[in-house]
Amino acid sequence: MTVSTSAVLHSEWIKIKSLRGSVGSLIAVFVATVAITVLVFATVGRAEADNADAEPLFDAFYAFNFGQVAVISFGATAVSSEYVNSALRVSLAAVPRRGLFYGAKIAVLGAAALLVGLVTSFTTFLGGQAFLGEYAIGLGHPGAVRACVGGGVYLALMALFAAGLTAVLRSGVAVLGVLIPFTLIVPFVLGDMSGGAAQFLPGRAGQQILHEDPSGMLGPWAGLGVTVLWAAAALAAGWWAVRRRDA
Repeated sequence: MTVSTSAVLHSEWIKIKSLRGSVGSLIAVFVATVAITVLVFATVGRAEADNADAEPLFDAFYAFNFGQVAVISFGATAVSSEYVNSALRVSLAAVPRRGLFYGAKIAVLGAAALLVGLVTSFTTFLGGQAFLGEYAIGLGHPGAVRACVGGGVYLALMALFAAGLTAVLRSGVAVLGVLIPFTLIVPFVLGDMSGGAAQFLPGRAGQQILHEDPSGMLGPWAGLGVTVLWAAAALAAGWWAVRRRDA
């Protein structure tokens, strides 16, 4: 029996939207990021904007630190569900071509994350600026549109990074235990080592796209390109694991 690509894509979409964990994580990307942005900007936004060290464009995406946790959870949950109660065996029985199965899952997952990421990014930026009055910047500000688009792409890449790693480790919990410290704690501990290896970490590199004038070796698109490489490496490892390991 030949299974069409469109049918596999449709089935993967049904899987994702029927999983409470996946849907909840995807909704949380938008809700958490926008809610924290509104809370922070409505309370201390103007005071912080008047700070001499303020970086208006990058500061507009402060809540991405929380949204990326949710998007990592989405990527991990969407894939880890295949390793619960032998679900992967059922999936591969329906779609024997493992490459097609894996590619369709990643394509649907990535498209969903990109759509939500772009909506979240633009809403976060515009929503926060609504509370800044005379300090507000708009989409006409240098780098603003690039940051909004790139921010959405960055969130999607982090979901794909988590998805690929989950296919390797076969555990969403393990992936969360690795990636959340790796993207949040490690860069904080390393601090501003812009001249060292720290700038090539996926989170640090990808968030260069949010700066108006990035510092260090990586420009905005080069930094996002580094995150693309991290995600691609994880997805390739996941593809190998799905093809070579027993279900």
